[in-house]
Amino acid sequence: MTEPRPWWQTGVIYQVYPRSFQDSDGDGVGDLEGVRQRLDYLVWLGVDALWLSPFYPSPQADFGYDVADYCDVDPLFGDLDAFDRLVADAHDRGLRVIVDWVPNHSSDRHPWFVESRRSRDSSKREWYVWRDPAPDGSPPNNWLSAFGGPAWTLDEATGQYYLHSFLKEQPDLNWRSPRLKEAMLDTLRFWMARGVDGFRIDVAHHVLKDPGLRDNPPNPAPSGGHKPTSPYDAQLHVHDKDHPDAHALYREVRAVVDGFDSRERVTLGEIHLPDALDRWAAYYGGETLDEIHMPLNFGLLNVEWTVEGLRRHVAAVEAAVPDGAWPNYVLGNHDERRLATRLGPKRARLAALLLLTLRGTPTLYYGDELGIPDVAVPADRVRDPMGVRSGVPGLGRDSGRTPMAWDTSLSAGFSTEPPKGLWLPLHRHWGRENVASQSKDENSMLSLYRALLGLRRERPALRTGAYRPLTGSSDKVFSFERRLGSDRVVVSMNLGDEPAIVSSQAPPVLSTLPGPVSRDQLRPWEGRILEPAGRTLSA
Repeated sequence: MTEPRPWWQTGVIYQVYPRSFQDSDGDGVGDLEGVRQRLDYLVWLGVDALWLSPFYPSPQADFGYDVADYCDVDPLFGDLDAFDRLVADAHDRGLRVIVDWVPNHSSDRHPWFVESRRSRDSSKREWYVWRDPAPDGSPPNNWLSAFGGPAWTLDEATGQYYLHSFLKEQPDLNWRSPRLKEAMLDTLRFWMARGVDGFRIDVAHHVLKDPGLRDNPPNPAPSGGHKPTSPYDAQLHVHDKDHPDAHALYREVRAVVDGFDSRERVTLGEIHLPDALDRWAAYYGGETLDEIHMPLNFGLLNVEWTVEGLRRHVAAVEAAVPDGAWPNYVLGNHDERRLATRLGPKRARLAALLLLTLRGTPTLYYGDELGIPDVAVPADRVRDPMGVRSGVPGLGRDSGRTPMAWDTSLSAGFSTEPPKGLWLPLHRHWGRENVASQSKDENSMLSLYRALLGLRRERPALRTGAYRPLTGSSDKVFSFERRLGSDRVVVSMNLGDEPAIVSSQAPPVLSTLPGPVSRDQLRPWEGRILEPAGRTLSA
């Protein structure tokens, strides 16, 4: 008999962007009470945990990723009592709650930074990264902000520069300060004491930098001959992120999370290293698996949608994940264009099948289960500071953060505020692409997601079974087997515009497309789960 697995290895995580999930007080912005009111939907859908994007007090320079208080709730979203009610009601329904933790930087309005910049002799000066100018008065090195421009801003009052890997309103915390480290670990303890079941760690690989602040070297053109697309990409970021010292820090974080009490919790790390799976996988902690429980895997966001592209990526992930660790896959989040827009409607249905049948923990982004597309946000309604500052239409991230559509009532049931008063506009076809409408249509995207999630719960092979790639009679069909003991299923996906012959007589358990199913032929862009009685495809 196999040993029971942790909940985060058998479950499915659903990301909630609080601003856009449900508005409970009629101000056009979603809030924690709104999330609480929609918990029954998550149970009905069949997910196991909700991850809440930041709800902390914040000036909203980067929509909550500029934290002004790590241990409170912004009044925009409610208060600590509202948070406690949400957690309690989620737990009553068997749902886990994961919160964002932002350890790389705070807001420049956080009391810690306000005190730090007061003078060079401030008791919290070392809590942030301050350095003297270069001899010519320029920044201390050539590091750049991921949001454009230098990663250093001069504080005229004290005559030193402070480091910010992102906006100048987001000064980097100095994790080499023992007092800062203990204060930040205390923020984890604060939320664990309130019952949270885990933490999604924002830009986890940025937290520690080269202590010598050496310049980053130039990035040579990749082997394909393509030039870097921005000044930031023109550098190799070997000194300003993914520093080896981060691994010791995450062993400390893991010890705090695992040792707090008897509750089983998870840490998820946002680690964008798509071209370096070995370095990404190192954040599991090697053979000891004592760092981040699951470094988030973003490879599917940009994978080539061919049989070879998918097979190669999954094989690379399977090879990179250390023995005893657990893989995971992500196909959408608050920083990306919507899944339905990136892949188109044909691939989006196959993507749902792929995400929910591969070996590993899936993370779903709210609204993707409805096929919500990107929204062309008018210039006068752009809210993302990145988009506002750029002045370039569509450059910001608003298009993938628009309100959830629940029904056909005013403002799609998201708010009692009329559509023009919502913080962002609804998607164009919310009258049909909403929960109420799609829940009644057995052929809808929502019904497909719910059926897939139901199968995951029913079939041990889909939850924790081994993965084995299979080859078939068509180079357009990506197939693999999931097996756990006697439970076995085969997943086959036709990635072409023509029907594909398959050498299986197994009855389909599920198809991604409505209509009659032929046992020996996959329709264009059709995916199936099969329950083979005997030999089907070969490895």
